[in-house]
Parts: sequence; structure tokens; C-alpha cells
Amino acid sequence: MNKITQSTKSTKENQIDRKWHLIDASGKILGRLAPKIVKLVQGKHKTSYAPYLDIGDYVVVINASKVKISGKKPLSKEYTNYSGYPGGLKKINFEDLLKKDSREVIKRAVSGMLPKNKFRSDRLNRVNVFPTEKHPFASKIS
Repeated sequence: MNKITQSTKSTKENQIDRKWHLIDASGKILGRLAPKIVKLVQGKHKTSYAPYLDIGDYVVVINASKVKISGKKPLSKEYTNYSGYPGGLKKINFEDLLKKDSREVIKRAVSGMLPKNKFRSDRLNRVNVFPTEKHPFASKIS
């Protein structure tokens, strides 16, 4: 009896191939855009995906100032920061945050969708968000 055993070999650190992706956020809905970014940053689109490895790609998001959300959410959606001190709660709505720093809107959406583990900060560092079409990574994106 000849038994052929197949074993799947896991991806090693030196075998990780990170690619660059360009995403244009102009006119896109934030709730539909963020999961696409998260999938690329986590590496779930790759056949070699393993949850215990960080094999995700780099993502460059342009035109972040033109991202949209539906309904009455631009005025009602609030982002909060709390310093930990009494009276240290700061609130800002979506529309104001988009005017102040449009990159922060996409970063917070992606951050909220990533798993809360040791890879989170490294994955967030691979997301590069720019308010306009100009970005310094044109040579890396094929």
C-alpha cells in the first residue's frame, strides 16, 4: 500500500511578498471602502494567508477628502476621544473631521475593523492615506 501524504507548508517570514495597491476614495462610501482596505492589509486575498502571520500588502488611498457616507450621518456620526481626566471628552462629527483631517476618517474606519491583536499597529502603518491625488509612492505601485 502506497499512501501519498500531502502536507501543507506554512509561509515563512522570508517568503512574504508584499505588493502595493492604489485605491481611489473619491465618491466611494466609507463603509464599503474600509473592508476592502482591511482585506488587503491583512492579506486575506492571498492563498498563503495564515492568521498567525502578518502577510498583508501596502495600501495607498488617494482622494480621502472626497469620501462619502450615506443619509444624515455626516452630521450625526460622532468620533470621540477621552483623555481620562474629568471633562476630557472631546467629540467631533464626521463632516467637521473630514474638513479638519480627511485622512483620520479612513484611518479610524480601518482601525476599527482590524482585529485587536499584536499585528494591528503594523498593519495600520501599511495604510497610507492622502487627501488629494498626490502621493510619494507612484514608483512602487505597478
